[in-house]
Amino acid sequence: MIRLGYLGPEGTFSEEAVRSAPDAAHATLVALPTVRDTVMAVHDGHVERAVVPIENALEGPVGVTLDTLADAGTAVEIVGEVVIAVSPCLIARDGTALDDVERVVSHPQATSQCARFLRERLPRAVVTSADSTAEAVRTVAAEPAAWAALGTRRAAELYGARVLAEHVEDEPGNATRFVWLAREGAQLDPAEPSKTSLAFWGAGDTSPGWLVRCLSEFAFRGVNLTKIESRPLRARLGHYRFFVDCEGGAREGPVAEAVDGLRKHCEQVKILGSYPAASRPD
Repeated sequence: MIRLGYLGPEGTFSEEAVRSAPDAAHATLVALPTVRDTVMAVHDGHVERAVVPIENALEGPVGVTLDTLADAGTAVEIVGEVVIAVSPCLIARDGTALDDVERVVSHPQATSQCARFLRERLPRAVVTSADSTAEAVRTVAAEPAAWAALGTRRAAELYGARVLAEHVEDEPGNATRFVWLAREGAQLDPAEPSKTSLAFWGAGDTSPGWLVRCLSEFAFRGVNLTKIESRPLRARLGHYRFFVDCEGGAREGPVAEAVDGLRKHCEQVKILGSYPAASRPD
């Protein structure tokens, strides 16, 4: 039976994403403690595939996912994506009122997505982090103090807690993009790739026009970029790793030519994956 990894424990938004897989009903779902652990479970062969969050509509990129995928020693590639609507609930032990809440616990992405609610409705509450939204709910459910968590309704049901408020995200239509991961070279169903993700970096990144020259390799070939962002190279201050999503597969044609051109300007170019693009939720 195939093993599918996700950021656990049960009740996370990542679990919702992993259960969206067509073969999830016939798979063993493996909950992992952190996003990095989830990526590395694929690398180490502990699971055949895994799903991890990579981008949120309100808070942007998930840095740990990008950094782990771009690491030279990570033999993992993106093989698909799924986008799900994300609407956290405020959850507490039964008997806790909204005005009683002294501390809010959740994953940093969730607390950032609900910053306005926390600021306006719970201005005196201390905000602390957890490894996942479900771990936060599980912690709060066992805590006798007036604590609350941001998480899913399913997590509240699983851990015996109560929903105090629904739809506490800053903006309606919040969604998170998750990517499916497999070992590099894994034999999967041959779906036509319509999107490519890659990372590039190099010592020339401080010279005038370096980034323009890199991006021109795509522009001159008519390759449409759908996302570009940067992360610190985690070496010296002022050096960055750039992440790009573009339309088209990387095996041949304009994208392959653009990647070959990019290598002339960079120390490292890593294709993170070519895969079918997901439809967006309504």
